Amino acid sequence: MSGGLRVTVTGGAGFIGSNLVSWLLREAAVGRITVVDDCSTGSTDLLGGDLAEVDFRCGSVLDADLMGRAVAGADAVVHLAALPSVPRSVKDPLASHHANATGTLQVLEAARRAGGPLVIAASSSSVYGAQPNLPKAEYDRPIPLSPYAVSKLAAEAYLGAYHACYGLPVLPLRFFNVYGPRQRAGHAYAAVVPAWIDAALHGRAVTVHGDGAQTRDLTCVDTVCQVITTAITGKVVSPWPVNLALGTRTSLLDLARVLGDVLGAPLRVEHTGPRPGDVTHSQADPSLLLNLFPDVRPVVLREGLERTVAWHRDRTARERG
Repeated sequence: MSGGLRVTVTGGAGFIGSNLVSWLLREAAVGRITVVDDCSTGSTDLLGGDLAEVDFRCGSVLDADLMGRAVAGADAVVHLAALPSVPRSVKDPLASHHANATGTLQVLEAARRAGGPLVIAASSSSVYGAQPNLPKAEYDRPIPLSPYAVSKLAAEAYLGAYHACYGLPVLPLRFFNVYGPRQRAGHAYAAVVPAWIDAALHGRAVTVHGDGAQTRDLTCVDTVCQVITTAITGKVVSPWPVNLALGTRTSLLDLARVLGDVLGAPLRVEHTGPRPGDVTHSQADPSLLLNLFPDVRPVVLREGLERTVAWHRDRTARERG
């Protein structure tokens, strides 16, 4: 590829990153795409045929030399690399901090040295934590309940500081329970949607931590990719965090019901105790998002779950041969 915007994506072999790469490859305004990923939680398999169309760099965002080379000449950097999962951070808080907070600082330093490309970075709704207000607005005080949430709050604060101190154009985005194709199950820290789909397809019961009344603002990965692509091509800047969700509110029991409808059979639900660090209710105030991205067209829950189930069914069929 030649000409067009040059974009570097960290974590580009992960769930959200690989979907974003596919979106960017279809965007006429985008030229060269560089992907940085150490494949600790992602995999080049998720990129599929897109791998041949990008400049792939295998390594960690904590590697300053690697990041310097990967960001050189970029017009935009999308920083998605992270060590995800609240439970994982509770088990190993230092690893979560190094990957998410220090990793973000390394990306920002690389961008500063490279002349100041737009840096779009993923934060998380988990930063709101025990904040009781619903819906959650960006001006609400964060009350993080887990090391993961703290690391993401530190990351978005670093973006704001680099904008204030160095004039770096930034856009911190708070993701809310992103789901969709390419989000894998089969590990201890799998997110709820892929974990439940995988369990149902293999005849297992799904696990609900607590009573299932807790709610989530579920956001399809295609909505996330649409917003990020628009931010890159439109050079959207905000030193303040922006919720990337549309204000929906789905309980886990309602999610189980809709998933059962999509799968064609009710899910078998088993309840267990609540998990440390989990947030009871999560719902975004989308006002700032819609002000910055008035043309965003969100994918509704059932449609998003249908796409996700189709991907998991295809993957399960291929694994079974």
